Parts: sequence; C-alpha cells; structure tokens
Amino acid sequence: MRRIPSGILNERTARTKFTLTRHPPAPELREFVEHHWVLRWNLAESHDQQVVGESSVHLTFFPGACGVYGPAHQLFTHRLSGRVHGIGARIRPGCFRPFLDAPVRTLADRSVDVAAIFGPGAAIAEKTIRNARTDEEMITAIDNLLIACRRPITRATRAAAEAVETIAADPGITRVAELAAALGLSVRAVQRLFAEHVGTTPKWAIRIYRLNEAARLLAAPIPPDYADLATRLGYSDQPHFIRDFRAVTGAPPAEYARCARRLMPGAPDGAKPGN
Repeated sequence: MRRIPSGILNERTARTKFTLTRHPPAPELREFVEHHWVLRWNLAESHDQQVVGESSVHLTFFPGACGVYGPAHQLFTHRLSGRVHGIGARIRPGCFRPFLDAPVRTLADRSVDVAAIFGPGAAIAEKTIRNARTDEEMITAIDNLLIACRRPITRATRAAAEAVETIAADPGITRVAELAAALGLSVRAVQRLFAEHVGTTPKWAIRIYRLNEAARLLAAPIPPDYADLATRLGYSDQPHFIRDFRAVTGAPPAEYARCARRLMPGAPDGAKPGN
C-alpha cells in the first residue's frame, strides 16, 4: 500500500478546527503534482497546528503564507485564526527540480516568494485565490500557474520520483542500502539523486515515512505495544524508536498516544501500554 505522509499531528483535534479536502491536479500536471489541498477555517479563538517536516515541496496561497516551501526537517507550528481559505499544491517528491534553477536541497528548510520561481503569474493566482468563492476557482488558478511554468520532466527527475515512490510503497525498506538495492543503484548515487531532486537525504525520507506511520498507529483507539511497533518499523530497539519519534513530533510515543485519545469518544483510558 502506497503511503502519503499527512504531516498533521493530532489529526482528531485538527478536524475540529479546520476542513481539509484534497483534489487531483489538471491532467497535464499529474507527473508533477501529488494533489492540491484546500484548507478552510473559521475560528473565534486561535489554534496552533503542528506539522511534521517531510520531503515534498509545497506551493501555497494563504494570507501571510504565500510561498514555495521546501522539504522540511523540523517540526513547525501554524497559528490559525479568523476566517480563512486557501490552497496548496503538494509537489510529488523529486519532481520540483524542473521548476527550479538550482538543486532542490537549496530550498530545504526555507521558503521563497512564489514570484521568485513562477514570475508575474504568481500575483494573478494569488488575487484569484484570495477572492475565490469555490474550491474549483482556487484549483483552476493554481493549475494555470503551474501549467504556464512547467518544463519537461527529465530522466533524473523520474528516477528521483521513483525512488521516493519505492519508499512509499514498501514499508520493509528501512535502510538506504535496501533502497539502493531496490533501485539498482549505489548508495552514493541515491544520495546524489536525493540532494539534487528531492532536497533531503534518503535516510530522512525513509525516516519520515516510518514515523508518520507510527503517529497514525499511535492515534488508534487502542495504540500498539511500543516494542512491537518499533520492531515492525525496522528499529533495532525501542529506545531508538522513542528518540526518533520524539525528535520528529516533539513528544514521546506514550504522550502522543494519550493526547490523541483525549478527544476520542469512548476510547479506553487504560488503552495500552506505554513507556
């Protein structure tokens, strides 16, 4: 089963604060764009939403957050308040390089103005999206901007996308050497491919898929045994898993699971088990 990290922590709480819908891109963009995501919220009190870093580039149009956001390695927080709508395009990992006159690693952990990459059409898209009344108007605006600026996909771009797809499709890949063997490449070649086209290391990409999966399982009504989960995710020991999970999400697994259950009607309080 192919995995797409949502990045949103404590999703049950998040669903009470905003609506999130995903939409396919125009047919011409399906090689480049995973999906468009539309967020709407109407909040009398502000809400801080935590998001885990991941290996995609996102093109976003929101008040105060119009930009191209590179792959991220840190947990970050968005403050939501008032009545807002906007849209983002989740670029398929490995597929932003044709839009960028530099390796994607130069975008890692930072954002740039949309116009710096997409030119004057960015202002038109931003105005259309700001005044849009429907999802369809926003989708058309972001599609038109990307279509106007797209370039041919290269063989290396396809290889990078395939590498990330291999991770997404196979939870059994937990080491860079395993990924390299699956792709028929050397470890060094895979590392170069990721630096140029994905913007993260392959080790980080594998890690973020594993830990997004862990967050999903820990938020279940009865979370799994942590030692079993660590083994299932390919960790050699439970402490290593706990350290990684805390580094990425900001909380150890036990705390994350307890927080996820607080808003879960009927969830058993003694639901398992923890460390």
